[in-house]
Amino acid sequence: MLDLLGGVFILNGVWNNMISLLFSGQGSQYVGMLKDYYENCESSKKIIDNADEILGYKLSDIMFNGPIEVLTETRYTQPALFVHSVVVLEKIKNNIDFSSVAGHSIGEYAALYASGVLSFEDALKLVSIRAGLMFEIGQNFPGTMFAVVGMDDEKLIELANQLNIVDDKLDKVIVPANFNSPGQVVISGSKDYLKEKAIEFKNNGAKIIKELNVSGAFHSPLMKPVKETLDVQIDLTNFNDAQKPVFVNLNAEKLTSSIEIKKSLKLQVVSSVLWTQILKNMQADGTNEFIEVGPSNVLQGLVKRTLTDVSISGFDKYSDLEKLV
Repeated sequence: MLDLLGGVFILNGVWNNMISLLFSGQGSQYVGMLKDYYENCESSKKIIDNADEILGYKLSDIMFNGPIEVLTETRYTQPALFVHSVVVLEKIKNNIDFSSVAGHSIGEYAALYASGVLSFEDALKLVSIRAGLMFEIGQNFPGTMFAVVGMDDEKLIELANQLNIVDDKLDKVIVPANFNSPGQVVISGSKDYLKEKAIEFKNNGAKIIKELNVSGAFHSPLMKPVKETLDVQIDLTNFNDAQKPVFVNLNAEKLTSSIEIKKSLKLQVVSSVLWTQILKNMQADGTNEFIEVGPSNVLQGLVKRTLTDVSISGFDKYSDLEKLV
């Protein structure tokens, strides 16, 4: 059970907890997100209204009321996830002495905000640009993603390398996109080709293969046009050194240098998310308590499937703030 005493979390009477914050990724969104904060907390309302003003449209209306078909469009999903995570973070950060941060894919931008690398406005603008580009590229370069469950990671990488055909057409791309937990990997690639070849993963030992409801081949070479435009915007944005270390998606390394973080972020959109390794590296670094900050509890589940002997919790809804009392 988590209690709060003197501004520091105590778990089962143990004082020397080392806490890492995790920020939710795409797929965690739901209609109604942040509505409870907007109605119950003036400081949260100001952040949400400010986000609408920065974006130039009523993201809040999409978050509060949907419909889900609109909210799940990447161009809206990613800003919604970022704003949700920031609103929750601002309500809990003074009560939790966290040592490091990480975010799953789009969640990495919230992690960079939490660590002081990016301002709210700069991070939201980058998120909005990234989201719009990824949505648009999915219309022009059809791609898809499949969850592959129950297959050895090394065997999956080997098979993906065999099936992946590198050429300028980008119509036969298959790459590992997200290493979410041991035996749970998402592959990404050219839509028709991946749909045709996905069965090969089942034939080679996967227990489950399932196509995901996404608008493109995220974290794959099909995102190169996104990277090219996003790189320019990243270069125009001020990055600070991290006040709390960030374990980055690109290589799961612990970074504080603004220069290194910027290099990593530029490559993120076309590279695999090494989430399993991030969690293992955080634990090796001393983390024994993980707190998910953002909608739903997907990352909490991934921690449970990856690590043992750690505490796991999360903050999502306004009522979750009662954990701080």
